[in-house]
Amino acid sequence: MCAAEHRAGRFITQPSGYRAFIPAPLPPVPPLDLEGELRGLLSSADQAIGRLDGVVRFVPDPDVFVAMYVRREAVLSSQIEGTQSTLEDVLEVELDPDSSHGDVGEIVNYVAAMNYGLDRLRDLPLSLRLIREIHGELLRGGRGAHATPGEFRTTQNWIGPRGAGLKQATYVPPPVPDMKTALGDFEKFLHSDDQPPLLVLAGLAHAQFETIHPFLDGNGRVGRLLITFLLCRGGALRAPLLYLSHYLKRHRSEYYDRLMAVRISGDWEGWLRFFLRGVAETATEANATAERIVELRESTRTRVMEDTGTNGLRLLSLLFQRPLVNVNRVKDELEVTFPTASRLVKHFEDLGLLRELTGRSRSRRYRFEPYFSLFDDSQAPEPEEAPVEPGRRADPERSSGW
Repeated sequence: MCAAEHRAGRFITQPSGYRAFIPAPLPPVPPLDLEGELRGLLSSADQAIGRLDGVVRFVPDPDVFVAMYVRREAVLSSQIEGTQSTLEDVLEVELDPDSSHGDVGEIVNYVAAMNYGLDRLRDLPLSLRLIREIHGELLRGGRGAHATPGEFRTTQNWIGPRGAGLKQATYVPPPVPDMKTALGDFEKFLHSDDQPPLLVLAGLAHAQFETIHPFLDGNGRVGRLLITFLLCRGGALRAPLLYLSHYLKRHRSEYYDRLMAVRISGDWEGWLRFFLRGVAETATEANATAERIVELRESTRTRVMEDTGTNGLRLLSLLFQRPLVNVNRVKDELEVTFPTASRLVKHFEDLGLLRELTGRSRSRRYRFEPYFSLFDDSQAPEPEEAPVEPGRRADPERSSGW
């Protein structure tokens, strides 16, 4: 084999007979070819990121916009791992914490892990220590709580169809001693003085992290969070608005195939082409959503003011924060009487801004339909293969998480 085929590492047969992948350190050798098509894709992705970062300045209440995007990303990233909850389920639990939606807790943990990581980046470098801390937040109390939250694995894991053993696995990450070496090399790469362009760095880091697969569970979600953290740390984004989970969910088979092509044939350029297309596409979509939010706000403010006055504007502001409400929530947040809150909700329903969801005469819930529809692309997917570890049956609701 030529050296290029071993750019990402080698599959090595272990003493017990299974083949595990031992990753090579980054950056790839021979060096990346960033000319031609890749150069054009990198330029397009950089421009799309720049436009997205700029448009946030014109979005009303940018923190509210970011919060909704984080919820959406948490749903989509968790769905790739096999959770069945949707964005509406998350909003319902926020409205009524006593309501039960099986795996919403995992999505809530994802939001917490994102916010925790962004906060810690102010004081810590993006390091193995921070990655472990983020993992601890991500798996706190959920289905993955058994999988040593906040700790790198101490046993061999693998990915494959349900019931498959190590020898039948689709992919076997490095054994623990090689994993530790690979993680040390990974951290050195993140802090190297001689780094590739930021988006290339993020693409390489994500693929390498998924290849190392250092946790018993949550590798996919942590790896996707790393992309956002790297872009925020590198100054490309002032707010965490770029999330690739929607793109990766739509192109899941190609995502897995591109990662495996890196391992099998050293095709880093093929992976980066896929990754950079996703960055440009996702940033462009987020930019369009931000523009539609501005248009929605301007088009509704005049109508609401004419029909319902100042209290109507206050309710509109609340709905951009919490697009699922009931009359009691409106009463409490606006500090008005129940009859006043009820009339406001009815006005908004008549204007076509709120839609009643339950069909009941009591305990009704209302959704801010025009706003919610901008983010509602999160129907739960069919589960796929599951990562499995020794002594643990694959969870039928858990996807591969590469």
